[in-house]
Amino acid sequence: MESPAANDVNNCDSPASKKRKLEDNKQISIHESLNNLTEFKLEKILYNNTNRKSICLQGVFHNSKEPALVLLEKTGFTETNFNGDSEFFTEKSSLKQIFHNDIYGNYEFLPKLELNSIGATIIHPATEKHIKKYSIQNVYLVDETPALYEEVTLPHITEEQFDLQWVYNILDHKSEADRIVFEDPDDTDGFILIPDLKWDGKLESLYLLGLVRVHGLKSLRDLTAAHLPLLRNLKESGTKAICEKYGLTAAQLRIYLHYQPSFYHLHVHFTNLNHDAPGTKTEKSHLLSNVISNIELVPDYYQRATLPFIVREGENLVAKFEKKGVLTRGACRSSSP
Repeated sequence: MESPAANDVNNCDSPASKKRKLEDNKQISIHESLNNLTEFKLEKILYNNTNRKSICLQGVFHNSKEPALVLLEKTGFTETNFNGDSEFFTEKSSLKQIFHNDIYGNYEFLPKLELNSIGATIIHPATEKHIKKYSIQNVYLVDETPALYEEVTLPHITEEQFDLQWVYNILDHKSEADRIVFEDPDDTDGFILIPDLKWDGKLESLYLLGLVRVHGLKSLRDLTAAHLPLLRNLKESGTKAICEKYGLTAAQLRIYLHYQPSFYHLHVHFTNLNHDAPGTKTEKSHLLSNVISNIELVPDYYQRATLPFIVREGENLVAKFEKKGVLTRGACRSSSP
């Protein structure tokens, strides 16, 4: 059962109200039968990240007026593909020379189709918040004091956060039950460990999420000494489960929380330390071991600390911080006469 805090935040998107919305609109999920993109009509490219080899496309599917987002990302190599008689080195793959100079040759390599897969994430129907999230925009760094959190950020979260029903579906085994890597059913300190949507399934890019069972914990700001058993359990049981299933030790994992998170149900990220996962920059990620240590030293650390985070142009939060005088857009004002 959801805590009162969670109900206050999410009552407009409760399972009952969401079911009524779906029934009223007679929506049928495209994910029930989607097996190609022939019915996707491209309207706009939201971003094209050449570093991450990823692109986000906005459009619509045939017979649907609802906007859709298609995120495509080229998958990384896996070493197992090169063991023994690798299929990369057969007549089914081809080389096209672009140029050569002395001992150096530059080629376009075309492996067989099965070795050239692209990861895809499809969001439908996509909300305006999804579209803003995946669009290229100016970003700004805000140093959020506890007062700013209470006066600006918390009311914003309450009003505008994403629906959390998909999280509750996982916790209740209504969705993705076959993908669960580890589960601790304890109502207070338990969690579910599940692959992140961004993970392509290769050990080199391992990316799992630890979703806590308790409802009402939104982010770092809610954590106190009362949550130390939960945080320690996430760290210890999560690393043990990953070691047993994937063979990676605690020293080979990056375990962290985001602030601000992309959704406001407390969760922890577990990634392969060798993987350059998104969202690991200093202004975004907080190592779980540091979070535990901070709370051990100061029980209400995250209610007293100033926490920096990034806001994006177009988000309502930008205007709210600007109105408070803690964020300035545009050119710097000169102090000279």
